[in-house]
Amino acid sequence: MKQSFFKNKRILVTGACGTVGSRVVKHLLEAYEVGELIGLDNNESALFFLEQKFSRYSNAHFFLADVRDPEKLETKFKGVDIVFHTAAFKHVILCERSPFEAVQTNIMGVRNVIKAARKCNVKKVIFTSSDKAVNPTNVMGTSKLMGERLMTAANSNMNEEGPVFASTRFGNVLGSRGSVIPIFKEQIRQGGPITLTDPEMTRFIMSVNEATRLVVDSVMLARGGEVFVTKMPVIRIQDLAQVMIDELAPQYGYRPADIKIEIIGSKAGEKLYEELMSHEETRRTLELDLYFVVLPAFKCIYYDINYHYPDIISDTVNNPYHSANEKPLTVVELRDFLVKNQLMEEASENNEHPRERYWPNGE
Repeated sequence: MKQSFFKNKRILVTGACGTVGSRVVKHLLEAYEVGELIGLDNNESALFFLEQKFSRYSNAHFFLADVRDPEKLETKFKGVDIVFHTAAFKHVILCERSPFEAVQTNIMGVRNVIKAARKCNVKKVIFTSSDKAVNPTNVMGTSKLMGERLMTAANSNMNEEGPVFASTRFGNVLGSRGSVIPIFKEQIRQGGPITLTDPEMTRFIMSVNEATRLVVDSVMLARGGEVFVTKMPVIRIQDLAQVMIDELAPQYGYRPADIKIEIIGSKAGEKLYEELMSHEETRRTLELDLYFVVLPAFKCIYYDINYHYPDIISDTVNNPYHSANEKPLTVVELRDFLVKNQLMEEASENNEHPRERYWPNGE
């Protein structure tokens, strides 16, 4: 089904140089017979290297573009069938310090994508959101929530000829740039200490491959206005630190007991647990085999959408999906997850990563 769905289609990925965007590009080029793959990003150097990486694919084309530029988007969206919108500002602290910039990219950028998709008759648009959009406590999460709302509103105002708009909601993509794993790895390499925010902190986790699967699957499942949430395991951050110490310390010439853990406290606005679904959303959520589907609160005003999906397990979800309520992986299960997804191996392109964790207003 996937092969036939993507065959000969023209697909565009915004944020093509990001962790998820670049993997979506790779997956679509290598696994499917897409007609054309267009990658957009405003990072010149990263885009140059991405183009070199996929130079053997004559159907892949990469362009400098910013989602803040509506005219450029309209130019590149012409003749496109599917848009994966992965471009965003994601770092909480930087968005908090520069909220107007976050609004320009994470909110106005979504609006520009919607307008260009409508004008160019794109068939489907998938927006990649974040768990931080649920009951947000910071600018980044709030901007992502607004992005979801814009996608749902865009779908509710479309006729049957218009694009299908939908969102995906991620947990922590382990190993992505700026995530805790490369920081812990570098801290261990230098002999410690590992800096831990709070021993009780829990997080949903997923690999980059799982995030890619969510994006690709959701475009086939999307009927319009939904938010797709992947079912994910939960970990305690303290367990993650200990597993990485046990596994990596000997590789760097240390005994695990030599690597200390230092508690530094959580950042302002940071939760001890994560939420992937709110209480209100449970009333309109379906459970599938691999996903939860949050249906739009406001349905399309011009025609009825049949929200039917394969593998529906239940049309009733009673509990909000957050990490404090879910049983975390055991240490053995967590180790297996990290090994299976090659998350403790050295990066092949650039091993350098800062060991410090910057906490504004911290001691």
